[in-house]
Amino acid sequence: MGEWRKSSYSGANGGSCVEVATADRVLVRDTTNRDGGTLTLSADAWRAFTDSLKTALPNAHNSAHDT
Repeated sequence: MGEWRKSSYSGANGGSCVEVATADRVLVRDTTNRDGGTLTLSADAWRAFTDSLKTALPNAHNSAHDT
């Protein structure tokens, strides 16, 4: 399995954070509860998910970094 990476959307205060790792699949887990389970997605499903977020929330990433 690849190394876990914290989402760029996650704040430094440890609030609502997720981590992502890649292996044969894309793995997602809650940073605050690393033993609580892992969501496993195919690369295609992960791409569709992130693309849908970009469409639904086009300015979310920019506004998060402006404050």
